[in-house]
Amino acid sequence: MSGPDFTKPIGGDRAVAHVRVNGASRPLPEDPRVTLLDFLREALGLTGTKMGCDHGQCGACTVLVNGRRVNACLTLAVTVDGDQVTTVEGLAGPDGRLHPVQAAFLEHDAYQCGYCTPGQLCSAAGLLEEVALGEPSAVTPALDRIADVELTDDEIRERMSGNLCRCGAYTNIVAAVRAAARGQAAHGRAR
Repeated sequence: MSGPDFTKPIGGDRAVAHVRVNGASRPLPEDPRVTLLDFLREALGLTGTKMGCDHGQCGACTVLVNGRRVNACLTLAVTVDGDQVTTVEGLAGPDGRLHPVQAAFLEHDAYQCGYCTPGQLCSAAGLLEEVALGEPSAVTPALDRIADVELTDDEIRERMSGNLCRCGAYTNIVAAVRAAARGQAAHGRAR
């Protein structure tokens, strides 16, 4: 029995559905059962996004959809029609300049074995945007002043809790996210 055809776009009498992945328009697969993770890895060859648990528990497949963190293994590809998807391959700038989170992970040796790293990087990038927007987490103390979210180590741990690291590099990851946040704050993007 053959598996789904990841390369055949939605077509026929229907309009072709597209998604922008790392800035490039891509036709979505015809089979509505294809997950975003399989579409990215199998059809587009973007193997930076990893499959870990395939149940949305480890976060290795985290990507950004319209700037929001999602587990690609739990997202059907057809649901991102018209959206912007950013994978780890798309975090760096077009000139190859690393995203501040990528640079901070290098500086703080937060990569370890690297398997969970793409999901950690996408999650951290999404985290910084959430904080910049003043969005609270479960440990944010004052919900009446959400615009003043302070990115403490507890905030980082809570916001990154959907991403597991089997190497136990959490201390380095927290330090890297803290450093990236400081770097963005220095450039006026986050607190």
